[in-house]
Amino acid sequence: MTTATDSDLPEVAQSRQSGTQIIRRGLALSPAIKDGLAFTIVLAVLSTVGGSVVPVLIQRTVDAGLGDGGDTRLSDIGTFLAIASALILLTAVVAYWMRIRLFKASETGLAQMRVDAFRHVHDLSMLTQNSERRGVLVSRVTSDIDQVSQFLQFTGIQIVVSLGQIVVATIIMAYYSWQLTIVVIVCFLPLAISLKWFAQRLSDAYDIVRRTVGEMIAVIAEPVVGASVVRAYAIEGRTQQRVDDGIKGNLDANVSAQKLVAVTFASSGVAGGLANGAVLAFGVILGVAGDLSMGTVIAFAFLVGLFVGPVQTATQVLTDAQNAIASWRRVIDLLDTPADVVDPGAAGVLLPAGSLGARFDAVTFAYPGGAPVLKEVDVVLAPRQRIAVVGETGSGKTTFAKLLTRLMDPTSGTVRLGTDPHEAVDISTVAFVDLRRHVLMVPQEGFLFDATLRDNLLYGRHDATDQRLLDVVADLELDDWFASLPHGLDTQVGQRGESLSAGERQLVALLRSALADPDLIVLDEATSAVDPQTELRATRALDKLLQGRSSVTIAHRLSTAENADRILVFDAGRLVEDGSHAELVDAGGVYGRLHGSWVAQATLTSRAGEPA
Repeated sequence: MTTATDSDLPEVAQSRQSGTQIIRRGLALSPAIKDGLAFTIVLAVLSTVGGSVVPVLIQRTVDAGLGDGGDTRLSDIGTFLAIASALILLTAVVAYWMRIRLFKASETGLAQMRVDAFRHVHDLSMLTQNSERRGVLVSRVTSDIDQVSQFLQFTGIQIVVSLGQIVVATIIMAYYSWQLTIVVIVCFLPLAISLKWFAQRLSDAYDIVRRTVGEMIAVIAEPVVGASVVRAYAIEGRTQQRVDDGIKGNLDANVSAQKLVAVTFASSGVAGGLANGAVLAFGVILGVAGDLSMGTVIAFAFLVGLFVGPVQTATQVLTDAQNAIASWRRVIDLLDTPADVVDPGAAGVLLPAGSLGARFDAVTFAYPGGAPVLKEVDVVLAPRQRIAVVGETGSGKTTFAKLLTRLMDPTSGTVRLGTDPHEAVDISTVAFVDLRRHVLMVPQEGFLFDATLRDNLLYGRHDATDQRLLDVVADLELDDWFASLPHGLDTQVGQRGESLSAGERQLVALLRSALADPDLIVLDEATSAVDPQTELRATRALDKLLQGRSSVTIAHRLSTAENADRILVFDAGRLVEDGSHAELVDAGGVYGRLHGSWVAQATLTSRAGEPA
């Protein structure tokens, strides 16, 4: 199976949504953003009034102070100043109120989107998750939503304020002189027409920018997590080159986008310069002709500044908007990725209490675009049996285990669970919350979170008391190991459990599984080398854990297969043998060959350990 890159994701589907559609969809997914939005926009428009009052004040002051006969009329000037000051103060309060409302609404809405995106990642099947690099998924929940937040809180409201300022300035300009207003509009008309073209190019450019951000995070995160491997194989140079390539890819994408930004900025500067020059030229002509007063001409120059300023900032607004839309699109594409393993939820069937059995009815599984890796499997698993699953690498045994725990769904056929395998229910109809309560898969790697031992054990049962944790330690006969820990339940395990040995992480995984108390346990037996004492502890703990339960173990060791009640043998995706250890050895088939290989390897290992 090929691994998908970020460019293979749904965002490049043929039915790519436009920027307007993305914004509408994003607001629909974050309803808190829209709460009171209309009133917030009204406040944003009102906050532009203060700036528009200044040119009017200039006109009234100049014309009043330089009126006929030089009558200064200071009382009128004082009144104008008082009114302007009150309006400016009022608009400042309105602007503060508007930003507080916007910040609260946007952060609340985006926090919910972040939660929904994170939950959806965990709703995706293991197949879908494994097709994406982890850094790409993380970037969608973190940096992409941060870009949307910045847009809503700053750029989005700046658009509203700028449009409001342009509208107010245009109305006042038209009131003073419709001729000069037309001059200003004509100067900016070519830029306005070209903005749609620039917007599409910027959208494409920032789609690439956001994609390269995810790829950059991925290539940086991998060597951080795998630092020990990098050092062990002395591949610092090669690793640094991969990181450098990822950073350079993002740099190149940003530079390409900024070239477009530079063009739009230069265009708005040219339009602004033409507008200022034209207003001064035509204003003087109209003033000489007596159609405009001196105060009006001066005020108009300031009004043009109010008009030109927002247009010139439109470049940055357009840039931030396209960046945010590209980020929003990536988050929405993630949320739109179908959860191919669907939780039936409240409508789901509840499994009965007691040790579970299972059955596979003509089950086939194939990865997208690939040949079947599991083919027409028919088998019944009785309750309370210890079943070992064996086979060469790529034989289908791990796929069998994932289907049994519904980490993936079969391409065809049905997996069923129940206390009576012959009357079992379709696993796809069982609610996830109930399925995970009854069926547990213990992966090969005992993944631990960066927390205390207590916190990691509580993932098995969140409401367990300290006494219950200690009881489970005793039940699995791990008291001697637990006593060796420096701080008992408060021992910090480190990132990914790296403060513990590989064998100790396996012990914690077994304790966590015992706390969960499932009816069916599926184990991918660890192959990592551990010291003999830890292996003895793990074997003893596992025996205790499996007592009275149904279990299916992907066996990598001879002892596990020999001690199983029943062995399922897979070869090239098919279940080719089924029986006890003795029966299969006597049959001399696939299992017989595997067993002979195990025995030969064990003999060589034993001889290698003998003294010379």
